[in-house]
Amino acid sequence: MEMRPITTAIDAATDDAISRIAAERGITRDAFAADALRRAVRADEKLAAFVQVGIDAADRGDVIPHDVVFAELRERRKRLPGG
Repeated sequence: MEMRPITTAIDAATDDAISRIAAERGITRDAFAADALRRAVRADEKLAAFVQVGIDAADRGDVIPHDVVFAELRERRKRLPGG
């Protein structure tokens, strides 16, 4: 896998935390940062895919009208203790 360096500025507290966590894990700061970025990218991609499912459903007209949703929520709330 081709590796490419990146550079960014971070606040001192985050920098200190990276050093501490990397040391606790027995890895380098670079390895910690690369792993954190990979996880952030995967999470963002998963969120984007999840949102796209909703967009695609809306584009198909596969939606539930607002008044129907809130009517169901009102009914469910009535069934809750104290509802």
